[in-house]
Amino acid sequence: MISFPYSKSSKWALELVVISCLVILYGPLLYHWVWDGWINKNISIQHEYFSHGILGIPLACKLVWDKRPTWQQLQDRCHWSGILCLAAAFMCYASGVMDAVNLSLPLMLTGLLLCLKGPTGLRLMLFPLILIVFSTPTQLPYLVEPHILPLQRFIATVAGTILHGLGYEVEVNNIYLSMNQQLVEVAPHCAGLKMLFTSLYMGLVLTYWTGVYRSKLRTSVFFVGIVLVSVIGNILRNTILTFFHGHSMTSAFHWLHESWGGDVYSALMLGSLVLIVNAIQTHVPAQMPAKLAFSSIGTETNQSGQQMPPIDF
Repeated sequence: MISFPYSKSSKWALELVVISCLVILYGPLLYHWVWDGWINKNISIQHEYFSHGILGIPLACKLVWDKRPTWQQLQDRCHWSGILCLAAAFMCYASGVMDAVNLSLPLMLTGLLLCLKGPTGLRLMLFPLILIVFSTPTQLPYLVEPHILPLQRFIATVAGTILHGLGYEVEVNNIYLSMNQQLVEVAPHCAGLKMLFTSLYMGLVLTYWTGVYRSKLRTSVFFVGIVLVSVIGNILRNTILTFFHGHSMTSAFHWLHESWGGDVYSALMLGSLVLIVNAIQTHVPAQMPAKLAFSSIGTETNQSGQQMPPIDF
């Protein structure tokens, strides 16, 4: 650990240089993520899984700005691991491989935090850094997709059961639903994998924003609720899509599947997370209640006249 005494003017100059370098290096990359990938959707489906970064990255910048007074009070020190992170970031950036270039951003930020303020600075800015890490497009969805086939089958089966219960003739074959000779596939994207990514990300934001993260019990209940909302919401969505497609309601199908109707549906699902976290804060205790001991039972004695210990239930 190396400490560097800086004057106030030197600190301002250093911050300006660091910010300028970040803008030059990563400004075009962020523009590519947002404009080409998340707004115009011209990169790939896997890239769209990280579209929550439109909200997450600005929020991270706001949190960094809010923590700036505390940051300035920290002692200036450089940790050796920060130099390693910077070296790895430059190697990834210079490689020209898109995924490596993407990952160079969180590596670069981690290295800068460690080089400027050491581990203390990293701990201070850890949550904004996490928001940026989980907004960084990678091939993680491509690696996860082959493992959610059971979820696709489950959603197709339940959606078919719902439609059959409403009196419609539906045939379910693995991940396919057939209605009036119209076929609907419950693909990984349609099974809600993207929505699950977004919901978990927004859940992370809400746990931090509301302070729920301080309770392991409330946090666990909240994230279980997120998974349930995502699964149930996508069962209903695929049920409606199958109904639209099976009755040749092409406009309604495309409105919910690809147009702004899907965005409205997603917004409603995300809005339900706010209701869930509010309900958890009201009805779920911060920790599990202690086990109750019935002291009255503890007054019993054994055959030798010795007092028996209390029994816990």
